Amino acid sequence: MTRPRLEVADIFRASGPSYRAHNQGHLSRGQLRVMSAIEACRTAALGGHVSRCEDCGRIDIAFNSCRNRHCPKCQAAASYAWLEARRADLLPVGYFHVVFTLPAPIADIAYTNKAVIYDALFKAAAQTLSTIAADPKHLGAKVGMTMVLHTWGSALTHHPHVHCIVPGGGIALDGSRWISARPHYLLPAPVLKALFKRLMLERLVAAHADGALRFFGDHAALADAAAFRAFLKPCWAAKWYVYAKSPFAGPEQVLAYLSRYTHRVAIANSRLIAVDAKRVSFTFKDYRQDGAVRYRTMSLDADEFIRRFLLHVLPDGFHRIRHYGLLANTSRVENIAKARALLGVTMSPIEPGEVAPDAPEERSPQPTPCACCGGRMILIEIFERGAAPKSWTCAPVAPRMDSS
Repeated sequence: MTRPRLEVADIFRASGPSYRAHNQGHLSRGQLRVMSAIEACRTAALGGHVSRCEDCGRIDIAFNSCRNRHCPKCQAAASYAWLEARRADLLPVGYFHVVFTLPAPIADIAYTNKAVIYDALFKAAAQTLSTIAADPKHLGAKVGMTMVLHTWGSALTHHPHVHCIVPGGGIALDGSRWISARPHYLLPAPVLKALFKRLMLERLVAAHADGALRFFGDHAALADAAAFRAFLKPCWAAKWYVYAKSPFAGPEQVLAYLSRYTHRVAIANSRLIAVDAKRVSFTFKDYRQDGAVRYRTMSLDADEFIRRFLLHVLPDGFHRIRHYGLLANTSRVENIAKARALLGVTMSPIEPGEVAPDAPEERSPQPTPCACCGGRMILIEIFERGAAPKSWTCAPVAPRMDSS
């Protein structure tokens, strides 16, 4: 795999120490751990291994990955492994893509209440889809969904939303048959918006009553129940965004989509254009524009770039990929088997190992042939964190990246 010319790690290594010093006491332990992991990723700090070519004797050094879920270099292999497990869940039906977005005022208070509000976003969106789908006026069926949380906009701003992948149909409420959605229509967007708004705001009110929300700075006054209700009042009248995209053409497209979205981080290394001691330039997508002008370049101070990146560090243990309804982990295997039986099929529509057309180029680790002669590389040493390899018999070549 070709090493990206610029990396988020380069920015953290160059500007991270001064950023930590200037913001001492204002960074969470999670944010500090993410910075350290990205800085150390695929360096001698994490150890690695040495391989030698059987034929020409070439020596290769491969440093270990940090495997942090916020690291741009460590997600492709994780995405591939996750996708392989999802192949067994696919059904031979159309799939729909629905996006639920939090309005700006709630996104503002979500930053200091990530676990509570992001969890409420997941549950309100899942309940909305399940409730409307179960209504006999609409689909009258129990549906399943895979949901992925993204907290960023293209410019690294805080923009929490969930992407939902929903099979085009579900099992009838009495379990007797499969009910298919119309080819280009899943559920009415206005009804989804209205219910999602109500459920989300009700969950926020309940969380506040339970003392689960924290407020600081300009929002400190919202700790008062009356002030919080006044804060939410405009949200009841505001327009909420629930976007139902065109359905996927088939299960292959679903996997291709998931391969791009499930393990995405706030910014990919490939979007970085220029980095120096003070500025970072990167590409972003301006959704207010159409055509080629939509793709633009933004330059930020290095400290501002790091600040925006760290906005999207998730709380420890928080699951950003979740499954609900028919696809809930507790009963997914049984529900998929029943759905296939009702559809009259037995096998997944995509065979194991079949590659989705737009899946990431990086795959799970495979033996790498010698760059000089194509011969087989043999592992000759594993070295620990912070240590240097000891088994070189000739001058080493430049270290290569590893996804281990």
